[in-house]
Parts: sequence; structure tokens; C-alpha cells
Amino acid sequence: MGLSIGIVGLPNVGKSTLFNALTKTQNAEAANYPFCTIEPNKAVVPVPDERLDKLAKLVNPARIVNSTVDFVDIAGLVKGANKGEGLGNQFLTNIRETDAILEVVRCFDNDDVVHVDGSVDPLRDIEVIETELILADVQTLEKKIERLQKASKGDKSIKIILDDAEDLLKFMNEGNSAISFPEKERETLQDLFSELRLMTSKKIIYCANVNEESLSEDNEYVKTVRKYGESGGADVVKISAKVEEELVGLEERERQEFLDSYGVKESGLEKIIRTGFHTLGLISYFTAGPKEVKAWAIHREWKAPQAAGVIHTDFEKGFIRAEVISYPDYVKYGSESACRAAGVMRVEGKEYEVQDGDIMHFLFNV
Repeated sequence: MGLSIGIVGLPNVGKSTLFNALTKTQNAEAANYPFCTIEPNKAVVPVPDERLDKLAKLVNPARIVNSTVDFVDIAGLVKGANKGEGLGNQFLTNIRETDAILEVVRCFDNDDVVHVDGSVDPLRDIEVIETELILADVQTLEKKIERLQKASKGDKSIKIILDDAEDLLKFMNEGNSAISFPEKERETLQDLFSELRLMTSKKIIYCANVNEESLSEDNEYVKTVRKYGESGGADVVKISAKVEEELVGLEERERQEFLDSYGVKESGLEKIIRTGFHTLGLISYFTAGPKEVKAWAIHREWKAPQAAGVIHTDFEKGFIRAEVISYPDYVKYGSESACRAAGVMRVEGKEYEVQDGDIMHFLFNV
């Protein structure tokens, strides 16, 4: 399964600069004016994982295959986007297709870079973006309710869905996001969220974009964003899009020296992906053999058959058992045969909950 993250924000907050850096492409034009991104840009980025590299050194496979993240760079939103202002609803639609939203907010002062509202205020920017998402979701929900009203006459099951949808609409009309609705775990509402792909039902990661000077120590803007994120249970990542762009193309040693010079241990890409996995409750397991060593992203608490299904649906349908080696054991003994001989290879059934870093081999029959 792939992880898809939509990069959103007001114009000129550094979204396209970040996108260029994260994807190591120049697909998104970074320019000092609103709406320079005319079409949403998409790119597939490998997930860095040192465990995968260590396994590859032990197995020496023909190829290494990382998990991937799809980044979608969506043009800057402005007030009234839900009514078609700026570049309007076409970009709101692109957000619906993502798993999570990376909300980039400007946390630096620079007179040479124009802010669309004339001043730097990350909380104001967050309010503008999230209000637009709520208003767009309200429109989507209202249209669904109209259809349900027509279909509910004489059908009690549809009437239940209609009542839940109207409760949600009332809640959202008060300025609340769908994900904060107290009754969101109702089955009918889960189905609605899935069908309508409500944007405010997605997890948000706040990305505080700072200048180089604020990388090692939070400035006041970042402190404000962290406090806001904590109040809503959202993750916050601090990056410098400009520094990320300068990292592109550097060799590993140079890259680490560059990061060390700013007092940080990992790049913005690594922070965003690690945070994205945490936000969405994802983990990785591995398959290892002479042809390839590969990482597979799954949801935490998934059972072995579900994990097998990520490779192929037949693996899940015909699941018999899984042979499992923990990552520490594999590294300790150095090979699958050595792990087998040491008795650390386990045979697990359908109820086994896959752990982060498991090396797995599935037996199935179809």
C-alpha cells in the first residue's frame, strides 16, 4: 500500500520549494507570486529506511525496493476557494484523493517574499485553509443529504444514514472538522467518510517552514504552531524548504555534514515520512531473497493475512501460514538459514499481528 500526502497551504509559503526538494525534481515551479503551480504535481518518493539497507548488505539481492510515498503539490489556496476563488474547487478535489494533508505554514520573515495577506501569521493561515476545507466539505455533504432525502421515503435504513449525515452537517456548520465529530465512529458515518472522501476527515500534519537560523531552535512562530497542533492532537514537523533544496544532489557524507552544520540529524523528507507513518498508524515489514529485498507498508495491528494481501490478493485469500524473523534476530545471525538453525524463525498463523521490521515469508494455496 502506498502513502499519499497532499501538500497544501497559502501561496508563497514554500510549498513548491519543498516539493522540489522532497522529490528531487523541478516539476513544481517555485516563483514569488500566487498560483505559479497551475496543475497539481505528483511524484513518487522512496521511503528512506536504514533497516532495508542493512538487510540488503546481508542478503546481497539483485535489487532493493523501498516503500513509497506519493506527494501531491496542490496550488495555493486563498479565501473563497470553496466558491471558486483563486484556482478554486479543482484543487480541493485533488486533496480528496490523498491519505493525509501536509499543511505548510510560513514561519519566517522575509521582505523579499510577498505574503498573500501582507504579514506572517501562521495561525491565521491555518484558519484560512481549514475554513476553506470545511466549507467545501459542507457543500459535498449538503448534496449527499439532498440525494438521501429523495431516497429515504419509505426506507428506514436510508433514514438512519440521513439522520447521521444531518447531525454531521449541523456540527460542521458550526466551524468544526469532520474528524472531530464525537460520533464519527458510527458505521454509517464511516461509510459516508469513505464515500465522500471528506477532506476534514483526514489526518493533518502541520509543517512549519522556517529559515536556516530557526532550524536548531524554534522561533516564536513555530512555538505557536506546535502549541496549536498539540491542542488538536496533530503532529507538527519543522523544516526549512530552502535547506532541503540545497541538500538535493549532495553525496551522503556531504549531506550529513550539511545537516550537522545546522544542528539537525535528519532531513525534512525523513521527518515528514516518519511523521506521516506515525500519523496514519503505518509500519513496515520486509521480504528478503536473492532477487530483491523489499519494504512493505501496512497498518499497525494488521494480521498476517492482511499483510500478505499487500503483496497479492491471492496471498491473503489462500493464506496458510507465515515464516517470521524479527529484524534484530536477522541482523544478529546474518541470514535466513542461520536464523532457522538458531531457532529464531517462527511459524505464525492467521491471528499473528505483524510487528514493525518483521522479515516475512508467506505460504499460501489458491
